[in-house]
Amino acid sequence: MIVKSPISECLNTDAAPPSAWVRRWSHLVAPGGTVLDVACGQGRHARWFHERNHPVVLVDRARAAIESIAIPAQACEAVVADIENGPWPFAGRQFDAVVVAHYLWRPLMPTLLDSLAPGGVLIYETFTQGNETVGKPSRPDFLLRTGELLTLCRGLRIVAFEDGFQEAPPGQAARFVQRIAAVREAANPAGLSDPASPKVSGPPRYSLL
Repeated sequence: MIVKSPISECLNTDAAPPSAWVRRWSHLVAPGGTVLDVACGQGRHARWFHERNHPVVLVDRARAAIESIAIPAQACEAVVADIENGPWPFAGRQFDAVVVAHYLWRPLMPTLLDSLAPGGVLIYETFTQGNETVGKPSRPDFLLRTGELLTLCRGLRIVAFEDGFQEAPPGQAARFVQRIAAVREAANPAGLSDPASPKVSGPPRYSLL
């Protein structure tokens, strides 16, 4: 079932802050580009991109989570949908960025990659094998295999990739994590660099912040 849902008018300040990985690589998204936040939860990443003048599209199966997100309706399309057992709610559409954090449903991966527009950016971060030794999630279905994101994104330009163990500050759990930032490069017959810097010729320059 797919339901477009209204957004709360009160900012949910209790939500977790955006991922450092998402923050680090968000500059790769074209200015004003539309961002799809998959399994968005309480919208921590949608808010991050909205605050940087990106239209955002959200999808989650939890209506309560969707309705807790405070982003003006004209800047946000929010959809309640079960993307594991129902149809993909954005069939035929592409986005300037697809953001996924702490979510893994392998049958959906081809759809997520097809949802990237030319020049679009995939920013993905979730748990990987080994996490079962330190906490949840621990089921193999929810844990990436070593280097799995590299294999899945082999048709994209890999800008950054990490796969390892991350210590945690007090009060939080350590974790095994895998993450990637990758671009579906657009054909550019003029041989120009980043569209944001059209006067610079040569290969694209993806800034490593």
